[in-house]
Amino acid sequence: MEEIEDIIIRNFRESIHHKEVFVNENLSRMVKVINIITEALKKGNKILLFGNGGSAADAQHIAAEFVNRFLIERPPLPAIALSTDTSVLTSIANDYDYSEIFAKQIRALGHAGDIAWGITTSGNSVNVVRAFEAAKRLDLITVAFTGKDGGLSAKTADYCLNVSATSVPRIQETHITAAHVICEMIDFRLFKRPDE
Repeated sequence: MEEIEDIIIRNFRESIHHKEVFVNENLSRMVKVINIITEALKKGNKILLFGNGGSAADAQHIAAEFVNRFLIERPPLPAIALSTDTSVLTSIANDYDYSEIFAKQIRALGHAGDIAWGITTSGNSVNVVRAFEAAKRLDLITVAFTGKDGGLSAKTADYCLNVSATSVPRIQETHITAAHVICEMIDFRLFKRPDE
């Protein structure tokens, strides 16, 4: 029987392995995403983040890093998590369909040049895919954080950062690490002083 210490070590090693694979597979795409989001923010656009379950929590977490601050003192940056308003979410789900909960908010809040950043560990969450479709019709820039083979989101979004793993916890751990790196690099691009 496997000891608890062995299971703990195995989980940490798997997490490290998937992060290393991710950065090797996605480094140039990450740089593009950082540049695209930085330019959007410079132009006064905002970031709309969305996902289900743990990915909804990640969307809220990332939005907070932009609106409050990440590692440095700097002005707040405009970001909204579309999973936070229960009245909006439940009214859309009740009156229309759960698959529309993010798409309708994109249509209400999104403007051309904004970033629609969807997170789905399967890549196939219908409400995330529909939000990307709505965003593209309005000329938003779409960024997908996915897992497994990227699913429909990888085919729909302008930019896809995919964790090629099947374990949902390992995908989520890699997503939040990648999001933290993106936040840090955007801060660096926008606010790093020449003498630093």
